[in-house]
Amino acid sequence: MPPNNTQEVDSKTDSSSFFSSTCSYPLTLQFIDVTYRIKVGPASDGSPGRLKRIFHHGGGGAGAANPEERTILNAVTGRAVPGEILAVLGPSGSGKSTLLSILAGRLPNRASSGSVLYNNRRLTRSVAKRTGFVSQDDLLYPHLTVRETLLFCAMLRLPEGTTPAAKAAAAEAVIAELGLGRCADSVVGNAFVRGVSGGERKRVSIAHEMLVNPSALILDEPTSGLDSTAAARLIATLAGLARKGRTVVASVHQPSSRVYQMFDSVLLLAEGNCFYFGPGKDAMDYFGSVGFAPSFHVNPADFMLDLANGFAEMDYQGDHADKSSVKQALISSYNRVLGPKVKASTTAAVGDAPHIGSQRSSTSDHQEKKYSGSSSSSRISWFRQFTILLHRSLKERRHEAFNSLRVFQVMAAAFLAGFMWWHSKMYNVQDRLGLLFFISIFWGVFASFNSVFTFPQERAIFVKERSSGMYTLSSYFMARMAGDLPMELILPTLFMLIMYWMAGLRPDVGAFFLTVAVLLGYVLVAQGLGLAVGAIIMDAKQASTLVTITMLAFLLTGGFYVQNVPSCMTWVKYISFTFYCYKLLVAVQYNAHELASLGLSHHGNRKDIIAQELEEQVSATLCVVALLVMFVGYRCLAYIALRRIKT
Repeated sequence: MPPNNTQEVDSKTDSSSFFSSTCSYPLTLQFIDVTYRIKVGPASDGSPGRLKRIFHHGGGGAGAANPEERTILNAVTGRAVPGEILAVLGPSGSGKSTLLSILAGRLPNRASSGSVLYNNRRLTRSVAKRTGFVSQDDLLYPHLTVRETLLFCAMLRLPEGTTPAAKAAAAEAVIAELGLGRCADSVVGNAFVRGVSGGERKRVSIAHEMLVNPSALILDEPTSGLDSTAAARLIATLAGLARKGRTVVASVHQPSSRVYQMFDSVLLLAEGNCFYFGPGKDAMDYFGSVGFAPSFHVNPADFMLDLANGFAEMDYQGDHADKSSVKQALISSYNRVLGPKVKASTTAAVGDAPHIGSQRSSTSDHQEKKYSGSSSSSRISWFRQFTILLHRSLKERRHEAFNSLRVFQVMAAAFLAGFMWWHSKMYNVQDRLGLLFFISIFWGVFASFNSVFTFPQERAIFVKERSSGMYTLSSYFMARMAGDLPMELILPTLFMLIMYWMAGLRPDVGAFFLTVAVLLGYVLVAQGLGLAVGAIIMDAKQASTLVTITMLAFLLTGGFYVQNVPSCMTWVKYISFTFYCYKLLVAVQYNAHELASLGLSHHGNRKDIIAQELEEQVSATLCVVALLVMFVGYRCLAYIALRRIKT
C-alpha cells in the first residue's frame, strides 16, 4: 500500500536521485509508408447488419453487398527525434489518432502496413514500456486525489526492487515537475464529480506516463477542451520535457500561433494523406513555393488546416476554389516536391527496415534484453499487485457504494417493509412468505443491477492500464472481487438489522444470523450475475436490459407468484438463485413440522400456499451447494469474458 505522507518524501534529494529529469535512453521514432485500412459496411462485423443483409439478399449469395475498404492512412512517412516536439495537425477524421495509436503499438498489426521503427528496430516489449501514451480522454479514477492517483501508479509501474519510499519520491518528483503541487490533495474528478481543472487533469494523465521516465511520449489531442492559455502552458510543459532528451509526438486539432511556434516539426494530414512534413517554421514557405500562400498575415496552423479542408488562398479574397482539386494539387505537390526528400532522409539510417508484422532479429533481441536488464523493468509480484489494487479499489469504491442516494434507497426499503409487515404473527404464513419473497426480489435486483455497470464503466481504464503492463488480469480481478465484499455486504446487513425486528420474524438470535447469512450469500451470487453479464456484453445499456429480463424470469419461477408453473418453464427455477434463496429463507423461519401444523388450522387460501411449500421442500444443503456453484460460476464467466478483451 502507498506509504503515508510522512514516508512519501524524505527530502528533495531523495526525489531527484530517483527520478532523473534527463532521459537516459534517447529514442528516435521513424515511420515509413504507414498505411491503415479498415472494412466498412454491413459485412464488416457480426452485427445485426449481417442478419439484415442475409434476409434481404437470400443468405449472402451473389447479391449480397460486399464490405467496402476505407483507407485511414495512406503511405505516411516521417520521423520524430529526441529533444523535439512533432505536432500532427489535421481536421477531424484525418487519421491523427490512428497514426498515434500505431506509433504507440496500440492497433492490431494485421490492419496496417509499412514500417515503424524505434532506433532502427521494431517495437519490442522493453521499448513499449519506455513509451508513454496519453489518450484524448483522461482515463483516471475520479474519487482519488492527484497524489493518490500517482502513488498507486508508481507502486504498480515501477520495478519490484524499488522501495516504497523511492516510489513515493518518484511520484512527488513528477508532481513537482508538472506543476501539480497546488492540486496534489484535490480529487481528480470527472464530468460528474467536481475536481481539478481540465488542464490539471490532463497534466495528471501525462504524469501517469512520466512516472516510468519514458523515452518517448505520444499524446492524442492533449489540448482538447482547454482554453488558449491552458493549452499554451501544457505545450510549454511538453516542450520542457522534450528538451531533456525525450521524443514527444502530439496531435493538436487547432493550435494558436503561440502554441504553433513551440513545435519543432509538423506533420499535416488530410483524409489520411500527408500534405506536409518538416520543420514548423518552414511550412509557410513550402506552401508558398507550390502556389498556396495567404495574401495577409495569418496563423500558420489556421492556414494549414484550411488547406487540409480543401480551402485555398482564394477564400481569403472571397472566392471559393474546388475543394477536391485543391486537395489533389496539394497531394501531387507533396509527392513530387517534398515526399521523396522526406522518405530519403527518414530511411537514410534505416537500411533494410523490417515490416510492422515481421519478427525482430536476434541482434535486436540481444540489444533489447541488454537494455531491459539495465532499466530494471521487472514487474512487481502478483501478491504485491493484488494488495495495491485492493487498497485502490477500497478507496475508490467507498464513494460509489455508500453514496447518499444508495444508502437512502436501502434505508427506505427497510423501513417500508418493516412498517408494512409490522410484528407479523407466525401463523400469518401468507404474509410472511410474501415478506421473504420481497427480500429476495429487492436484493436480487438491487445487487445484480448495480454490479452490471462495473466492468463496462471501467473498461477504458482497465485497457489503458493493462496495455501499460501495470498488472495482470488475475490480480486485478481478484482485487476487484475482494474489494467488493465489504462494500456489498454492509448495506444488506443494515437492511436486515432494521427490517427483521420490525417485521417480527422468528425472534431467535440464531435465526436472525442465519437469515443474514442467507441474504449475504444471495447478494454475492446476484452480484456475480451482474458482473458476468456486464463483462460479456461490455455495453451498460444492453447488459442492464439482459439482467432485467433474466431477473424477471428468475423471480417469476422463484416459487411464490405461480403455483402451477408450465412444464416447459419448470427448469428455469433450478437455475434461479432466487428460488434457492427463497427456500432457505422459508426454511429458517419454518420447518416442515411447523408448516404442517399450521396447515391443520388453515383458513382462506393459506392451505394451498402451505401445501405447495410442503411439496417443494428442498434440502437446505442442496440450496447452499447450488448458490456456491453459482457464486463461483458467474465469476469464472466474468473472468473468461475479461480475458478476451484485447489490450
